[in-house]
Amino acid sequence: MDSQHLLRVFDEIDYGMLIIDAQGHILHANHLARHELANGRVIMSYGNNLLGSNAGFTSQIQQAMESSFRGQRRLLMLVEGEKELSLAFTPLSHPLETDAPSVLVLMSRQSTSDNLAVRMFARSLNLSPSEESVLMGLCRGLQIADIAEQHGVAESTVRSQIKTLREKAGAPSIRRLLHRINSLPPVVPALRIITPMPHNATEFSHP
Repeated sequence: MDSQHLLRVFDEIDYGMLIIDAQGHILHANHLARHELANGRVIMSYGNNLLGSNAGFTSQIQQAMESSFRGQRRLLMLVEGEKELSLAFTPLSHPLETDAPSVLVLMSRQSTSDNLAVRMFARSLNLSPSEESVLMGLCRGLQIADIAEQHGVAESTVRSQIKTLREKAGAPSIRRLLHRINSLPPVVPALRIITPMPHNATEFSHP
């Protein structure tokens, strides 16, 4: 597989992915990572370096990167109010190896409701639009009362729709249905919801 095909594969992975060199420069960012960097919610790119959206996040990121370049794996949970993102730092080379050191940074997986496979699953079961909407509500963790209020229907209607959902999916319970949903392959939406950026991460930065 050539490098261009490999980069396209990275873009279809349901996790943001960054590759960072020993100078802290971003060598590659897949689509979800570029989206996260562009919105600046928790992390950002400045001068092509990975930073946090505040000084505390930046300090934690720099410490994790330093540990990774020493061959240690690190997991960060960056949380501030409603903003939350986990980052796993994995060394791609051993400190004693001769190749140029680099670190892989994996970000939190998208929420289940953002996984395109859930929509595909709904269509494979021939769910009605209202049934699909109820399914998405369950995936977001909403209670039956919340879904009913959101749709402007009685709770009994939502319970009936959930019963139909379970029957179509062959799931004996809501828990089993959601387990099946969580086991679906991670399919990234045709996310190009931000201006497409070149694969070469050095060509973008955000102040």
